[in-house]
Amino acid sequence: MKEAKLLFVGRSISICIVVIGLLSACKGKSIRFNDENLIVGTASPISINPDSTEINLEDFVLQTNKIDSISLPTGLSLKRMGNQLTATGMMALKIDVLRIWSNGQAYSIPLQKVNKQKVTLTYTGNAKDVKTKGEFNAWNADNSILIKENGVFQISMWLNPGNYQYLFLVDGKEKRNPSNKDSVDNGMGGWNSLLRIPRPDSKKIPTIITKSFTENTITLTLLNPATELTVFWKNFLLDATSVKQSDTEFEITIPAQASIEERSFIRAWAANEEGISNDVLIPLQNGKVVSSSSQLTRFDKEANILYFMMIDRFNNGKKENDEPVKDAAILPKANYYGGDIAGVTQKIKDGYFTSLGINTIWLSPISQNPKGAYGKYTDPATTFSGYHGYWPVSLQQIDYRFGNQQELKELLTEAHQQNINVILDYVAHHVHKEHPLYTLKPEWFTPLYLPDGTINTERWDDQRLTTWFDVFMPTLDLRKPEVVGPMTDSAMYWLEKYDLDGFRHDASKHIDLLFWRELSKKVKSKINRPIYQIGETYGSRELVNSYVNTGMLDAQFDFNVYDDAVNTFARNEVPFTRITNSLTESLSWFGDHNLMGNITGNQDRARFISYADGSVRFDEDAKKAGWKRKIEIKDTVAYQKLQSLTAFMMTIPGVPVIYYGDELGDPGGNDPDNRRMMRFDQLSRLELETKDKTQKLVALRRTLLPLVYGDFTWISIEDQKLVYKRKYFGNEAWIIFNKSNTSQEFYLEGLASNAQLNFGSDLKFENKKARLTLKAYSFEIVTSSTSN
Repeated sequence: MKEAKLLFVGRSISICIVVIGLLSACKGKSIRFNDENLIVGTASPISINPDSTEINLEDFVLQTNKIDSISLPTGLSLKRMGNQLTATGMMALKIDVLRIWSNGQAYSIPLQKVNKQKVTLTYTGNAKDVKTKGEFNAWNADNSILIKENGVFQISMWLNPGNYQYLFLVDGKEKRNPSNKDSVDNGMGGWNSLLRIPRPDSKKIPTIITKSFTENTITLTLLNPATELTVFWKNFLLDATSVKQSDTEFEITIPAQASIEERSFIRAWAANEEGISNDVLIPLQNGKVVSSSSQLTRFDKEANILYFMMIDRFNNGKKENDEPVKDAAILPKANYYGGDIAGVTQKIKDGYFTSLGINTIWLSPISQNPKGAYGKYTDPATTFSGYHGYWPVSLQQIDYRFGNQQELKELLTEAHQQNINVILDYVAHHVHKEHPLYTLKPEWFTPLYLPDGTINTERWDDQRLTTWFDVFMPTLDLRKPEVVGPMTDSAMYWLEKYDLDGFRHDASKHIDLLFWRELSKKVKSKINRPIYQIGETYGSRELVNSYVNTGMLDAQFDFNVYDDAVNTFARNEVPFTRITNSLTESLSWFGDHNLMGNITGNQDRARFISYADGSVRFDEDAKKAGWKRKIEIKDTVAYQKLQSLTAFMMTIPGVPVIYYGDELGDPGGNDPDNRRMMRFDQLSRLELETKDKTQKLVALRRTLLPLVYGDFTWISIEDQKLVYKRKYFGNEAWIIFNKSNTSQEFYLEGLASNAQLNFGSDLKFENKKARLTLKAYSFEIVTSSTSN
């Protein structure tokens, strides 16, 4: 056996070398941490770039005056200007830590070396101006202008391994790269060029798998040799006195101090020359490994299952507050329907959410909106009301058409009594022009017109932080501290006055990071309960990830995975590699135990089921389709495809999110046709079957720890067949999909003989090999357990 040295990254006085095949010879005293919770929450890893990396201390430490010193690992130099750190140089190891010392104790923040590669794109042809836009620059061509040298236009970029869709903009016209034959269907009737940068070899990169645990130890299996290892309890790095390693596994001694923590976590990473492993997240309850889903509560964010409804379109519980806008220019679809806070409370009391298994309700915005009509759609001609809640004329007043303070408090009380969280959709980016602020503080808003005289509306990329969404929706300039202060106070009002459990933040990418840092700091310093914050960003994963860390948002919705899942499950001709590549890409950015939102649909997309049955085409304007024709289910196979999409979202890493109506298969084009009134009665047989499947999937997500904290492994990927596995110590969940129109057989090597089916497929064991038969357009979740 080839020997390899494993370096336990730790305090300089505790570093020891371990030879694979031998138990660690390091000895040390029982570790005791002087824990003053300097870092609130679990410190997210910092990616170290090849040249320099900016680190904001307040992302991790609220009281930076308590910091005695800061140290970086070998190869990096540190420059500090107030709370801003600049790390330069090349980190010697792939994984290491930044140490923050306070009162004699070192708190450790994980560092991971970025494996960026230099890539050059070229364009040869007659042109005056050539730019490129794609997933590597958030589709902003103005950020990537090609320079002409010796007759060739070219640009060089440093990019992480992965796949990137892109286009050239040649004299203002979109073109694929003629020298790159690798293209991908963009899901909207067109094609993009595809740039592939090889990822680390999965056969060589280390993989960590949960194996077993005792009262005070955890054993993890190590696949493929590793030369580096970091293990954390909370924000403390465990050294070799707490970690013992052999050739294929390592044993962690749980710190005795963990016994006084109701919930804490063990985290681990490994690395070798090929790259960095998956991350492992193990929940502890009073120092013991969590072994049953009954130990989880609504405060465990990883166990959240969200349900999003548009209040006006969900349930009308109080007819007397109905007040549609009296304007003949508004077509009925764009006016108030009458849903309200009382209607949501009624459904909580009726047990609708409990029976579905939901433990987190996401409410659309409830702040006061204008009484009049605004906006314009030409075909058919209509204006719009503010039924959706995204046009605030007040930041603190509840819209009387939705309810009042007492009704919101009653909703929260009822939800919490049923162990259900409630998060509120909050609009920070803009106000409606009727908001008094627009008159009182005009300097707080970005200009409607740019210096060149062009109007600054819907400039999503090139004017990302200043663009107006419409001419009646002024954008707050949240790059200014004098604006950020009162605006974050307005958000805090909702958490301080009401017992809310978090926010869904609208239009996150159009808001400067200054706002998110200030809001997160106030939440952590003033609110003594878990708060979940999830944002909305359409764009590259790098852009999405820039808003997610310990000091900003917990998560964002993963629209990249959703869009690829829609194409994969709705369209027979799209192979499973599309969604497996997409999810692999997301996990490389967000980690295997992320809190990203995995949606079944949302208010800005046509319903999945209407794409799946062909009622809405991928190459058409789905908004126009919803206005111009009545969209109904025309191919019932779409229900099975929707069930598979839901099964996928319920079983991959992240937080599942059900868009109201998707639990039963409500059809529709894009906004507002995807916002029909919720139906609770007189459901068809197929709608009831879909709802029953959804309930069962949610129940499995809630009860199977492998689906919450488990390792994730691709087992088999074919064009029409997919198998992956989630494992949490002795418990496994195998998730199998058949998206073809015929029955298919799957051979599941390694499946335990005590395996149980959950959706009635055919499973047989032949010579200790498992053979599973799946019907067309179906899925199965096979569960098994072995002694820990």
